[in-house]
Amino acid sequence: MIKIKYLVAISLIACSATGNTYAQSAANYPSKPVRFIAPFPPGGSTDLLARLVAQKLTEAWGQQVIVENRGGAAGTIGVELAARAAPDGYTIVMGHVGTFGVNPTLYPKLSYDAIRDFAPVTVLATVPNGMAVHPSLPVKTARDFIALARARPGELLYASGGSGSASHLAGEYFKLLTKINMVHVPYKGTAPAMISMISGETTMTITGMVALGPHVKSNRLKLLGVATMKRLSIAPDVPTIHESGVPGYDANQWYGVLTQAAVPRDIVNKLHADIVKVMARADVRERLAADGAEAVANTPEQFAAHIKAEIARWAPVVKASGARPD
Repeated sequence: MIKIKYLVAISLIACSATGNTYAQSAANYPSKPVRFIAPFPPGGSTDLLARLVAQKLTEAWGQQVIVENRGGAAGTIGVELAARAAPDGYTIVMGHVGTFGVNPTLYPKLSYDAIRDFAPVTVLATVPNGMAVHPSLPVKTARDFIALARARPGELLYASGGSGSASHLAGEYFKLLTKINMVHVPYKGTAPAMISMISGETTMTITGMVALGPHVKSNRLKLLGVATMKRLSIAPDVPTIHESGVPGYDANQWYGVLTQAAVPRDIVNKLHADIVKVMARADVRERLAADGAEAVANTPEQFAAHIKAEIARWAPVVKASGARPD
């Protein structure tokens, strides 16, 4: 009996110590640099938004938030790296519609589970997609582009950030609704795709306005339409693709922060609270609005429900497109 009481006492002490460790870790979190994995190369929307948030968190925490670009395989390499990291809150990852909405269907044998292996923290922002072409192409609207593609089936090349990426599926969705024949040219990230567009190597792309905006402003690319159901305040004269002969076309991107499922809930809550404060800052909202993006900062539960809904939404598009991973 004495031995049993001794063991029970030891167990209670151990549990108490563990609980105190978690509480202290949350109270003192972060006490060292935090790794923020951006699962795409530098220069794209994922990278740009990650760096904006990392800078503000670094200022708030007094600890470095280091953005680590780990691109490849439509973001699955970086996401897998995050999934396998120690569940202590010191590795977070930028998720978006491609990595957490599309890839679970595109990659039937992923080494991680997009729902089971991650703890969603918050959706940071939604970013509208824009449809852009090289300035030399003799079109002014998405309707003009559709007519040209029908006149030249199989000749026009559209660029994406990789097979199965959000920009790839946005292009495939466009093809499905318009019944045009374009050739997909995948690149290893949005930035290389932008380079191909500017050089004239490819003809068209549908991708985030964060990445497109600077090139449109400098007249290196021409914006034909936006993939929203209503026009953007930053480009009020540019029609939506929906109103340009593709009714119902709505293909926008979202970006959010996740960490490992086993991270203690109090640390997830700390991450959530501090990131929400960042997204509420006027300078952050103004920076996003300049590119047509909108801050969201919802709850972990809302983000989790959103991921499940996006997987269900994009699964039919992936299957109908016949898209295959690189």
